[in-house]
Amino acid sequence: MTSPLSAHDPERDLVLERDIDVPVALVWKAWTTPAHLKHWFVPKPWSLASCEIDLRPGGAFNTVMRSPEGEEFANLGCYLDVVPQERLIFTDALLPGFRPSPKPFFTGALLLSPTETGTHYKAIAIHGNPETRKQHEDMGYHEGWGTVVDQMVAYIKAEM
Repeated sequence: MTSPLSAHDPERDLVLERDIDVPVALVWKAWTTPAHLKHWFVPKPWSLASCEIDLRPGGAFNTVMRSPEGEEFANLGCYLDVVPQERLIFTDALLPGFRPSPKPFFTGALLLSPTETGTHYKAIAIHGNPETRKQHEDMGYHEGWGTVVDQMVAYIKAEM
């Protein structure tokens, strides 16, 4: 079955896609375990001050990012779809329990599939309009999300 996320809207979506040389099971574990996520989820020297994961549709996916200067930025949201070792879809448009968010920014999708040497990794940031997509791109989406994939792979290889 083809995922409904297979077709992208280039005016509203940002996509990062690559093959990585770590197994799907470990990528899934790195993405769904707060103790692991805290080591790689934001580009260094930023850090993840806290993380709450309730891995089910409507469950919390809350993070607090900390800048090198110590400022903290909360990102509150929930999971929309959870298919173990295949797909995670999360959003800040809804809070846990599917409560509407006062200021939505994007919906994220992580799509994983096994390859001969590891994992095909696709991250999609889905925005409500071209302006928000552009804002996210200008914030450094490709560089930032690319960096965290590299950090995740290095962490998996060294620690998992």
